[in-house]
Formats: sequence, C-alpha cells, structure tokens
Amino acid sequence: MTMENQDRTINYIEFSVSDIARSKKFYGAAFGWTFSDYGPTYCEFTDGHMKGGFDSATPVRSGGPLIVLYGADLEATQRKVEASGGKVVKPIFDFPGGQRFHFTDPDGYELAVWSET
Repeated sequence: MTMENQDRTINYIEFSVSDIARSKKFYGAAFGWTFSDYGPTYCEFTDGHMKGGFDSATPVRSGGPLIVLYGADLEATQRKVEASGGKVVKPIFDFPGGQRFHFTDPDGYELAVWSET
C-alpha cells in the first residue's frame, strides 16, 4: 500500500515516556515489539504491523498516546482540520521523518498529522 492510499488514516502512535529503556523492556517482553533508536530521547517501535514511538523529550501527559495520522497534502489537511473546528496547537514543523503539525479536536484530544515532504 502506498502512502497516498493511507491519506487521512491512523499511521503512527506516539507515547510520551519518562524512561525509554524501561518502556522498551516492558513492551518488548510483554508484546514482542522491536525497536530502533533515533538519538537519546526517541525510539521507534513496531509490533510487526504498525509503528509508533517513545518520546522522552515531551512530558508524560494524561489522556493516552499521541495518535498520528498521515496526510498526503499537509497544508490542505491543516486547513480542513481548522475549517472543521480543530485548533492547531503546533504549526507545521520539520522532524526526522518529514513534517507534521499537532491539533486538538473539539473535545480537546491532541492528535498529529505527518507527511514525508
């Protein structure tokens, strides 16, 4: 499946954690996840089907992990989010995988949308 076929679908889940090594040990032992480190504050995991990340640079927050959707056209998706009542809380920024932005939905849940470009 190409990335364009994944437009506006859940693509990645990101957990804010206080201790990456502890999280790797737990999820590796409990669920068999495997890991790729991207510096001292970020680690990507996979369960063999979906990928996600552990981020120790962001404070642990209640409310669960950060759900990350894919957007083929990031600017257009941001406009749709805003027009639909979402609030952008982190404008488009670069990160090692491309670019993304964060928004809150009408109930206050924070999500993100990323694109390769």
